[in-house]
Amino acid sequence: MNKFDELRKKHPLFIYHSYELNEHNLTFHFQIDEYHFYPKWAFDRNYFSDNSAQLEKAAFSLGMAELVSYWKCSCCPTVEIRCGGLSQWQKNWWKKLYYNGLGEFFYRNEINTDFDSFMTINAPEGKPLQNVNSVLKGALVPVGGGKDSVVTLEALKQAGEDITPYIINPRKATIGCANAAGIAEEKCVCPRRTIDKTLLELNKQGYLNGHTPFSAVVAFSALLHGIMLKSRYIVLSNESSANETYVEGINVNHQYSKSTEFEKDFREYCAETFGNCPEYFSLLRPLSEWQIARAFVNYPQYFPVFQSCNLGGKTDVWCCNCAKCLYVYILLAAFLNDKTLVDIFGCNMLERNDLSEMLDGLMLDGEDKPFECVGTKDEVRLSLKMALDRRKENTPPLLKRFEEKFPNYSPIDLTAFFDGNNFVPDKFLQYVKRLAK
Repeated sequence: MNKFDELRKKHPLFIYHSYELNEHNLTFHFQIDEYHFYPKWAFDRNYFSDNSAQLEKAAFSLGMAELVSYWKCSCCPTVEIRCGGLSQWQKNWWKKLYYNGLGEFFYRNEINTDFDSFMTINAPEGKPLQNVNSVLKGALVPVGGGKDSVVTLEALKQAGEDITPYIINPRKATIGCANAAGIAEEKCVCPRRTIDKTLLELNKQGYLNGHTPFSAVVAFSALLHGIMLKSRYIVLSNESSANETYVEGINVNHQYSKSTEFEKDFREYCAETFGNCPEYFSLLRPLSEWQIARAFVNYPQYFPVFQSCNLGGKTDVWCCNCAKCLYVYILLAAFLNDKTLVDIFGCNMLERNDLSEMLDGLMLDGEDKPFECVGTKDEVRLSLKMALDRRKENTPPLLKRFEEKFPNYSPIDLTAFFDGNNFVPDKFLQYVKRLAK
């Protein structure tokens, strides 16, 4: 019996007991047999002193997004909801999010399961929410500290939009990007999210672990704050490249909850569940990562502060040893010189022969992409070709490797790429189209 089946037999039931929302915190209570989990969100100011039915439903829904991180340790076959109701359509919606969002988790843990059997959700029938007629204005913008949210901030500034940065667990890079955009720290909304330590202890004991659809947590937590703040928009910075599978021949998307499919589903869930609420969309969806990098290099004020390395996130450094660092370095190397890049990253990653295998995963067809938030191989190859053309006289090892693998390479033209499958409101499209040219 494999670990997945063993744990499901040992722990047949996962319970979502409760959520408690007050002006200081939002706390959830989950249970797997003798194990109780109390993940918490702490608010940076007293937002939620007068809770509406809409806010309560948003808090409950954030718990639904959070629970999969705890469920995955044992993959209980049944999930019982005791603190809120769901229609059959909503149950199927959540199952789709969990199943697709856990694609990498299932793949890397060698779990063979299917949509029908991996989970059953039991919950009472949900009551319809009366529509709320409130005036909404301004844009709540999740800021992760990387180049994508920077480009979103700058485009919204050009559009004259009232911007409120939304920053989970703020750090130097995220606050620094908001400040570089000319937005005062006191304007930022900065909740702190805490994982229950019991989950970490179970992982140490050999319970299952792996990637979950965290961007769904960002979406529902932003919705909670957007409803409270009466924001007109929640503006994401997810690009067209987030739709691609990471494994040849099967659909395993590390970025599923950043995909167009999830964005569409989330918008439908909001319309079905919350009535009049902030409109969720990604401003950069029409663009490729290459175009976003091309736009980003026009804002050097962000170079000293932006940072999107997951391994170095806690200390706000680029680790220069992971696929995310290498990917961002390659994109920027198409447009920036070596001195500027070394000032940003702390080293010249194109000189790193030890990263050759990682490079192959980013650029070669037939190789699985590294499980990081990275773009398409066409974008990588185009960037490598441009980087090589800038460094013909003194070609570093990784660009020599690219040249050996792709002699006489003719890259795809992404200069005017524009993905029409997007939900960008008409009032913002002109600013996005400027970035595409």
